[in-house]
Amino acid sequence: MNNGVVVITGGSRGIGAASAILAAERGFDVVVNYAGNLAAAEAVCAQIIRAGRKSVAVQGDVSKPEDIERIFNAADALGPLKGLVNNAGVVDVAMRVEDVDLARLERMFAINVYGAMLCAGQAVRRLSRAHGGTGGSIVNLTSGAAKLGGANMYVDYAAAKGAIDSFTVGLALEVAEHGVRVNAVRPGVIETDIHASGGDPDRVARMIEAIPVKRAGTAHEVAEAIVWLLSDASSYTPGSILSVTGGRASLP
Repeated sequence: MNNGVVVITGGSRGIGAASAILAAERGFDVVVNYAGNLAAAEAVCAQIIRAGRKSVAVQGDVSKPEDIERIFNAADALGPLKGLVNNAGVVDVAMRVEDVDLARLERMFAINVYGAMLCAGQAVRRLSRAHGGTGGSIVNLTSGAAKLGGANMYVDYAAAKGAIDSFTVGLALEVAEHGVRVNAVRPGVIETDIHASGGDPDRVARMIEAIPVKRAGTAHEVAEAIVWLLSDASSYTPGSILSVTGGRASLP
């Protein structure tokens, strides 16, 4: 099985790494983008290669257009692009809105929103039949915070992910007729190290009682949703936002 090449931003850890490995198991060659941890990215690539697929680790900050171009040039060298997972993202320490400064907002939106949009633009230019492509899939990562608001903690992060919700629907309508499916996955409370990177390593344990299924999700469970949307099994599913939240923030 050869499903072509998929670019996964932020693919060296957490949901990105789980998605990269699962995508390889389902027949994709994978470009593993990473921000700074080369060893972690290479470890993911090694698992992909053991699964019989091709893989390359590419350093890049998705807030920088020149880095995005390098990521997609690496994908071109690997083979025909068939998918993009806009997974790279950042959170920050818990903070109320009155204490948030411009530097924090610029970083939050540059990586979580601008980077996703610029990466999607590169993907569309390769995938769209209007540009000579053969179609494919873009999967954005949003968050339960986009619906819950992140009050007293991460309103800026929630707002950035709300922008991804709108972007997903708008781009899906723009490119569906040209063979490109655009969807999003909305993770809830997931056991990854993003909580520690935001200065709150114990957040998952505190949130358990607020989750209807009474447990956190795993990166693999989110990856299953992502890779389904990458695959031809989702061929009649553009413009959807699939919640993987354990029942929290799942309802309209």
